[in-house]
Amino acid sequence: MIAASTTVVAVIGDPVRHSLSPVMHNAAFAHAGLDWAMIALPVPAGDGAAAVSAARTMGVAGLAVTMPHKADVAAAADHRDATVQRLGVANTVVFNGGAATAYTTDGDGLVDAMVSADHDPAGARVLIVGAGGAARSIVEAMTRRGARAVTVANRTVTRAEECAACAVGDAPVSAIGLDDMGDVVAEVDIVVNTTSVGMAGTDHEGALVVPGAALRPEHLVVDIVYHPLQTPLLVAADAVGAATLDGLAMLVHQAVRQQMLWTSQTPPASVLRTAALGALGLADS
Repeated sequence: MIAASTTVVAVIGDPVRHSLSPVMHNAAFAHAGLDWAMIALPVPAGDGAAAVSAARTMGVAGLAVTMPHKADVAAAADHRDATVQRLGVANTVVFNGGAATAYTTDGDGLVDAMVSADHDPAGARVLIVGAGGAARSIVEAMTRRGARAVTVANRTVTRAEECAACAVGDAPVSAIGLDDMGDVVAEVDIVVNTTSVGMAGTDHEGALVVPGAALRPEHLVVDIVYHPLQTPLLVAADAVGAATLDGLAMLVHQAVRQQMLWTSQTPPASVLRTAALGALGLADS
């Protein structure tokens, strides 16, 4: 029960009512016995900086930030961690003594999910499909972790080049068009889809984002789409015996990192995943 003493965090976005963040975070707070609660606050596009100021005024302890506010919130924060400085976007804010510090947990959340599944990207060759905000965060995190090589594939090659520029370290990073993926898929160890291809309710529902014939048993195939949980890409990967990670893996592990930043406690990822599956009306496989 929320009381006057309850510490409040909020997820902001436009839209935000579909967000799984409240159910995941509230399950984790309850599991830890913390008098904390997350609420969802719809914030119109363009008002991300105002939301940071308002949250500071109201004594909100932290924010989870979804589209389209990630860049505005990063700019509005008083302090930014090194990854936010590099990428210019944030998905988490911690308020301490009135000061707002911005972080991003997306890319590291995916790395954590991979490591927990015994697929550490360190030393791996990685293909990332898509060049949006999630892809940029993943490129940065993968190369910081020590990936051997990263290729970014996107419909617009200039966007792929901009995404590839988010890499850190000395690993070779290249950018290609989607039509050039066939040979690359066969050569890499990890394939990550960051696009909406295969998402239910879209024009490309049921479509494969990479050539299915190029998938092989040695691959780890990751899809950050979680509606449906088993996307066409993951079904195709499973059919050839490849290891897979579904879209909840990154979502859950980035939320675990948010909890660590807000509360200094690390909740079990299984608690957040079970809560998310329940909200989706699914059971874990």
